[in-house]
Amino acid sequence: MSRAESRADAQAGAPAESGSGTGPASVSGARAEAPGAGPAAGAGGPGVPPGPDAGQRPVRRLPRPSGLLRSELLTTLRRWRTLALLGVLALVPVLVGIAVRIETGDGGSVGGGGGEGPAFITQVTNNGLFLVFTALAATLPFFLPMTVGVVAGDSVAGEAGAGTLRYLLVAPSGRTRLLLVKFTAVAAFCLAATAVVAASALAVGALLFPLGEVTLLSGTTVSFGEGLLRAAAIAVLVAASLLGLAAIGLFVSTLTDSGVAAMAATVGLLITVQIVDQIPQLDAVHPYLFPHHWLSFADLLRDPVYWEPVLRNLGLQGLYVAVFGSAAWARFTTRDVTA
Repeated sequence: MSRAESRADAQAGAPAESGSGTGPASVSGARAEAPGAGPAAGAGGPGVPPGPDAGQRPVRRLPRPSGLLRSELLTTLRRWRTLALLGVLALVPVLVGIAVRIETGDGGSVGGGGGEGPAFITQVTNNGLFLVFTALAATLPFFLPMTVGVVAGDSVAGEAGAGTLRYLLVAPSGRTRLLLVKFTAVAAFCLAATAVVAASALAVGALLFPLGEVTLLSGTTVSFGEGLLRAAAIAVLVAASLLGLAAIGLFVSTLTDSGVAAMAATVGLLITVQIVDQIPQLDAVHPYLFPHHWLSFADLLRDPVYWEPVLRNLGLQGLYVAVFGSAAWARFTTRDVTA
């Protein structure tokens, strides 16, 4: 359905919905309200003189952007699939913490040396705060991006498959604004999913291991408070690292009316890119793949901080958001919506 048809449907549907009260309600809480609809607000019943508003056309209230976003966030977070994915993410730090506790219970050590990725695990027994970094490094290659891919892939295609996308456009909310709300909701989910992993890891680390001063990867010792601030900054950086994938998932979601197909395509693309990033013969393209710099968050645990890898990662994610966000907008604003 074109923009003109959407606008015509909205204009033609407003009086009918507001007068009868039986028009279709849009999802995400964006619904049409018809103040003064029905006999009480019109000319009245037999023998009842017309009120002061007689002859005025009922006003249709448009959904506010903040209300539409809030409703979209609530809808996303209330889905059982989303809650199940967040539950799995919260369980990963628990399993890692218990495994480390069991393995080091007799005074043994775990893992090997190193400064990036799962090598954080060697520091967990000395400071439970390192379980946050370990959990983020363990979930970032697959679990965290998979949850984001599922939510992003279902954002538009799920509405089309359920038959509610047309009503969202008739509301009217506008295609550009609706797409921005969808992307903002997915970005907020990226932050929420990362926060779940970090909070679960911090709680488990505090229960199973001692907390105290943090020895950074460069050998510098900082207070626990500063270490906690660095952990929060790392969680935000990890969430920002997932925005490129979120934009790709949103674009894929505009290409089909099947939410399952969009989710499968986004996760399949994620796996494919991860495999390509591990092939040495293709190292020339590695720096341009969206997951290549994900583990650069480890550089926030150095003194001084190595900003170049971090900024390179953020710049690459911004490029993916710009390219695939524009492609999603071009597709969504020109597609015919029949469901």
